Amino acid sequence: MIEQMSSLREQIQDALQKDGGPLGDVTSLALIEKERQATAEFVVKAQSGIISGLEIAQLVFEVVDQDIKFTPLSHDGDMVKKGDLVARVEGRGQSLLTAERIALEFIRRMSGIASKTAEFVKALEGTGTTVLDTRKVFPGYGDLDKQAVRDGGGKNHRLNLSEMGLIKNNHIDLLDGDIALAIKIFREKYPHIPLEVEVRNEAELMTALANTPDRILLDNMSNDQTRQAIRLRNKFETTTGVKIPLEASGNMTPDRVRSVAETGVEFISVGALTHSVIAFDISLHISFNK
Repeated sequence: MIEQMSSLREQIQDALQKDGGPLGDVTSLALIEKERQATAEFVVKAQSGIISGLEIAQLVFEVVDQDIKFTPLSHDGDMVKKGDLVARVEGRGQSLLTAERIALEFIRRMSGIASKTAEFVKALEGTGTTVLDTRKVFPGYGDLDKQAVRDGGGKNHRLNLSEMGLIKNNHIDLLDGDIALAIKIFREKYPHIPLEVEVRNEAELMTALANTPDRILLDNMSNDQTRQAIRLRNKFETTTGVKIPLEASGNMTPDRVRSVAETGVEFISVGALTHSVIAFDISLHISFNK
């Protein structure tokens, strides 16, 4: 966690440096006295949603000016509505304006992800199926995208490529379609790392089941195909006593996802949580002290 925060500080510093350019915010430097104090409030403009990224925004202000006072009025993961104040910031006006855009964009992106995730979570209420993210995150800031998914009530598929193996179509095709061989090679190399295998049809599913990975990913299957996969998995479990969780993926929308969950899959992964983010509408209102 310490290493992660240190890395994030460096990324924030880099973002601020690029945003400021060689001379910094020349407009604020020219027009605002150095010690002029100001107060800023984060105000929700969207109708409603889940707030995420407040802790990151606080870190942005700290990196800009350690004398800034950041007071959260909500917590990451809270439901908020239009007009809500989610945080108040007090300090030098120059510093507030320097940090404003970077802090806002972290909150806007992360809250957009959290709100979209919450929409999927709500659609699945009562089904027992878990919403997962994917690796389709913003490069270099994937940890923040995944935090936003958690704030929205979803779960992370894997935090990085080391956490779990995922044998996908490209790997299988490389071995001329031999799923059993792919699983064997992986297990010999990394016996203690969880393994998931992606399958495209019933034949691949049966081969995967026989070689008992930790999870099987059903790639772009119809609901009828998914139901058949559940039947085959359940029959395999009855015969062997081994239950292998199934994950559905591909073309998931809030309107469709519940019908997929009702087939009986344990997980549904949704790339759209992070690859098609609609920024959450929130603004920062700044007033200068008399």
